[in-house]
Amino acid sequence: MNLSNLSPAKGSKQSDNFRRGRGHGSGNGKTAGKGHKGQKARSGAPRPGFEGGQLPLYMRLPKRGFTNINSLEIIAVNVDKLNKFNDGDVVTVETLQEKGIINNPKDGVKILGNGELTKKLTVQLKAYGVKGKKNQPFSKTAVEKIEALGGKAEVI
Repeated sequence: MNLSNLSPAKGSKQSDNFRRGRGHGSGNGKTAGKGHKGQKARSGAPRPGFEGGQLPLYMRLPKRGFTNINSLEIIAVNVDKLNKFNDGDVVTVETLQEKGIINNPKDGVKILGNGELTKKLTVQLKAYGVKGKKNQPFSKTAVEKIEALGGKAEVI
């Protein structure tokens, strides 16, 4: 296979220089693919979704709910997931991403107390929140389980 042999898949490429309304010999003369008469055959046809003056469907349907601009997307991690780390490791958002426990930390990470922890770890996380109101990145049971094994739960 050479670069000179490459070509697009059959049927994937279409010509953009198709000239409409240029006589019968072109294969698309006379009405130029618009059929006979009617509103859609003429210039200035209405926009998509126009229903001839009837109230359009998108306006007839009810609006529901709202989007709270102050909402935060917090990633919850249970303490049993922290067993992937070695004894004495420092756990941060970056190390959680490296181990594949979380993908995208969004607005913050919170450690919850579900499951059992078997390793001594130092967990360092930032407090999260908006406009001065900061929330703790650890639940009470998570702090108890981390400190019971001699580890530390630090808010940085």
